[in-house]
Amino acid sequence: MKRLCICLLTLGGLLLLVNPVMAQQGLVESVVTGCKAELEKYCSNVTPGEGRILACLYAHNDKLSGRCEYALYDAAVQLERAVAALSYVANECAPDLRKHCARVEAGEGRLLDCLQKNDAEVSNRCKQARKDVGLK
Repeated sequence: MKRLCICLLTLGGLLLLVNPVMAQQGLVESVVTGCKAELEKYCSNVTPGEGRILACLYAHNDKLSGRCEYALYDAAVQLERAVAALSYVANECAPDLRKHCARVEAGEGRLLDCLQKNDAEVSNRCKQARKDVGLK
């Protein structure tokens, strides 16, 4: 149970960092599907947003089914991998981001778009990091 609590907290924290692309990859949907009964029973009156749904599940963590626990754990693992990949790219591309994209607001893929627009001038190190994680 302690492990689940850690996963819930990790998932909540990581959801704050992830962009809408991650939601399209089915993470949210898999948690909603895996925790459908718990969401309906314990969290149906909770207004979504700002981690309130995860807080509700956390408040009822001793009542979660194995299926829900697995869905939360799996989502947390996938999000951790995504954050590690994004951190790797941000680290490898930091000089290029400072040089070419300093005035670009982060979020919604704008920094990645900036790197793509300046691809001819972007370092090979940054290009390789983007390729390594499957970004253009």
